[in-house]
Amino acid sequence: MAQFLRIHADNPQLRLVRQAVETLRSGGLIVYPTDSCYALGCRIGDKQALDRMRVVRNVDERHHFTLVCGGLSEISHYAGVTNVQYRLLRMTTPGSYTFILQANRDVPRRILNARRKTIGLRVPAHPVVSALLGELGEPILSATLILPGEDLPPADVEDVRDYLNNKVDLIIESGSCGVEMTTVVDLTGDSPELIRAGKGPLTPFGFDATGG
Repeated sequence: MAQFLRIHADNPQLRLVRQAVETLRSGGLIVYPTDSCYALGCRIGDKQALDRMRVVRNVDERHHFTLVCGGLSEISHYAGVTNVQYRLLRMTTPGSYTFILQANRDVPRRILNARRKTIGLRVPAHPVVSALLGELGEPILSATLILPGEDLPPADVEDVRDYLNNKVDLIIESGSCGVEMTTVVDLTGDSPELIRAGKGPLTPFGFDATGG
């Protein structure tokens, strides 16, 4: 049965944050809040936890996961970032965006886009995530918490607590996160390409309301 922690969304309790991080370090799979919606997360190099995350999401090995980072320096550690890309990232992080970038050799091959060798990275604007990442000292490998048969994530993790009880090791509840997912932008080309319009505003990248 999953452990359940209520962590304050604005002032995360350090004792509880450390408890959650210990679960991650022990190979656990967790549910945690972000600035767009709830997410599943585990350590980058933990293959067993990654396989469990695929089972919860009901996705195969072609599904793309995201590295949730604490800041731009972590993004630069796991992906090649040009000066132009860095300026765009600096304008929009932290925020509700996922960026597709060229991964470097520190990223395990099993979480890369097999053909393009890219990875999704993001820096959420949420105090609980910031506290978790600060205590963990490395990114969290993540996927949006969308359950099989559903099109959207739950606004409040309490709504799916019973379903998740035997599928994850820890559930962090911090109130409603909404159901709007991140805006996904591919930065690997000559100019930004909108992959999915979501919660993050489009204007910093020159996209209009239709994504063009």
